Amino acid sequence: MNSRLTRRRSIAAAACAASALTLAACGGGGFDEEPSAQSTDGPASLQMMIGSSGEPETTAVEAAVQAWSEETGNTVEVIAAADLAQQLGQGFAGGTPPDIFYTDAARVGDFAKAGNLYAYGDEIDAERFLPSLVQAFTYEDKLYCAPKDYSTLGLIINDEKWAAAGLTEADYPKDWAALEEVAKKLTTGETTGLVIGNDINRSGAFIKQAGGWVVAEDGSEVTADSPEALAGLGQVKKMMDAGTLKFMTDTSPAAGWGGEAFGKGIGAMTIEGNWMRGALKNDFPDVKASVAELPEGPGGKGTLLFTNCWGIAEKSPNQAQAVDLVNFLTSVDQQLQFSEAFGVMPSTIEGAEKFAETYPQDAAFAAGGEYGQGPVNLPGFEPTLADFNSKLATLGKGGSPEEMLAQLQKNGSAALEG
Repeated sequence: MNSRLTRRRSIAAAACAASALTLAACGGGGFDEEPSAQSTDGPASLQMMIGSSGEPETTAVEAAVQAWSEETGNTVEVIAAADLAQQLGQGFAGGTPPDIFYTDAARVGDFAKAGNLYAYGDEIDAERFLPSLVQAFTYEDKLYCAPKDYSTLGLIINDEKWAAAGLTEADYPKDWAALEEVAKKLTTGETTGLVIGNDINRSGAFIKQAGGWVVAEDGSEVTADSPEALAGLGQVKKMMDAGTLKFMTDTSPAAGWGGEAFGKGIGAMTIEGNWMRGALKNDFPDVKASVAELPEGPGGKGTLLFTNCWGIAEKSPNQAQAVDLVNFLTSVDQQLQFSEAFGVMPSTIEGAEKFAETYPQDAAFAAGGEYGQGPVNLPGFEPTLADFNSKLATLGKGGSPEEMLAQLQKNGSAALEG
């Protein structure tokens, strides 16, 4: 058994004997004292680096770590990075990384291969988290870090345009054929039925719905040229050829992202995540929208996951305290406080269920956590996907799905071998 885990359990047992912990922590009779998260080698000073979406998120994280600090006697300095990737890279290179930090699922392989991440997956209860998120942060059969929260893609529908086309909630598309039908009805004048982003972070959902993905589930091989991947990208091309789907860069005028096209009425539907709520409130307050799960393809349901974890530095002298802090931050109650503060969805199974109950208008986003596909987390794969995205952006201008996927297969296999 991991020595830190053994030490943490021994300390927890001693604390229970001293009546310092609650029923939930001890598994025994309740106590009157306030719960304590103290669990390690004494007070420590930790540094946390986050990539914040704005003041609400920063304030919420600061409040959470302050609550943990008051319980444990430890202190935490929260740094809201201006450029998280750059500042983390500088910390790793200089040998002085923050103890705990946000880590994008796409970077886990890079960080792990470089020896920058402490793999603490065996020190937490991984079964509390959505399996799809656990998979996103697993590299070479090791869970490196606890999922922090997540977002998924949903079908965003303009309520006014939907009603004007004679459609009702019963017409929310459940499969590709229905999506084609409603997109055709919504395409009129300067409005295209469906407008989406022009990279794999949107079109990839169709690949997943067809039963394919860029790499195998265990990351052992590239699967970009599979019949399923071609069917998914072929569906995007089919709707483009019918004039019912456009990339946001192909609309007139061009939009900066799918949400902008939707807000301006250029697209009657788009495929985006739950960040759309804030975008509509701030930029397009008069646009009323509903959210549905993405329609199924021949491979079943499919959406994409966007997620971060709580990374802990391999060189941190405070790893045990950092793990204890992660357990505090990923408790259901704390995750729901984050949801209320800045809209993220809890990464735990129980938390996601309670989120869907509390915010029924976003239940479609939460549901995607059960079957969503996380990003490719293999080291050195980012340049390969960047090259693919540049080609994918030409799909509506005569680009060939077969050629794009064949090139992705070639480049991806080389990256995997290298």
